[in-house]
Amino acid sequence: MALLALALAVCVHSSVAQKNQGLIKHYGLIFGTAYGPDDSPLYGVKVVIHPAGQKHPSWELVSDHRGEFAQRVPPGPGDYVITGQAEITLTDPTSHHTQKKRVKAETKVHIEAEERQDVSLHLTS
Repeated sequence: MALLALALAVCVHSSVAQKNQGLIKHYGLIFGTAYGPDDSPLYGVKVVIHPAGQKHPSWELVSDHRGEFAQRVPPGPGDYVITGQAEITLTDPTSHHTQKKRVKAETKVHIEAEERQDVSLHLTS
């Protein structure tokens, strides 16, 4: 009796797995970290990702407290342009004056298939 229950459970699991197979989404992943001019991770960077050759952004993100961002993209092959921009506040240690400065960066990434590509954005003025 236990053997029959085990066989039935395996058949049901196999049937459910086959039905869910169509629900699995295939994608590539762009994972990045934005760094400020002092090479420390930068929070709040506006990140725009678009396929190479297109001007309109496909995705707009904001980096988290570790400077990280991630975006799923269609499985490759495909080339993407990633731009980042932020406004940072610089403080002069001697005079204690603050100054706002706009920093930006751009990089490209190639997704060959269902894979993860890690990128770095080093923002400068």
